[in-house]
Amino acid sequence: MFFRSSLPALAALFLATAPAPAQERLGPPTGSVRIEQVQAGFIGSGEVGGGTLRYGRRAYPITVGGIGLGTIGASKMTATGTVYGLRRVSDFPGAYVQLREGWALGPQGRGSVWLRNDKGVTMKLNARRQGLQLSLGADGVLIGFK
Repeated sequence: MFFRSSLPALAALFLATAPAPAQERLGPPTGSVRIEQVQAGFIGSGEVGGGTLRYGRRAYPITVGGIGLGTIGASKMTATGTVYGLRRVSDFPGAYVQLREGWALGPQGRGSVWLRNDKGVTMKLNARRQGLQLSLGADGVLIGFK
């Protein structure tokens, strides 16, 4: 329920504070992440998957799942990128707002993903997609440790 009622406001706030010269505002990178997930939808969407957070000298296996708006079709996505604002590993799991855009047509596809939680942890990811999908929207995503 939280995601449905607050997702539009959180997405607008996130858009106002992200991309352009975002790295300057976000500070230095504090980690990296790799996520593999399956996404499907027709207007509304769902996604499930997992991956790895690299923070300090350790690798942490993670789970990822979410619901959102703005997807037609289905794809397998592999996304890698940079984590900003992570001060303690305990700040990483939890609820994130995700903004995404991308496409997939057979074995080719691309996109970008921004995620941010209430503890100031932000991820900027580049995505490779496979399938048949057009994606431009916002999601509520839960990330946890395995």
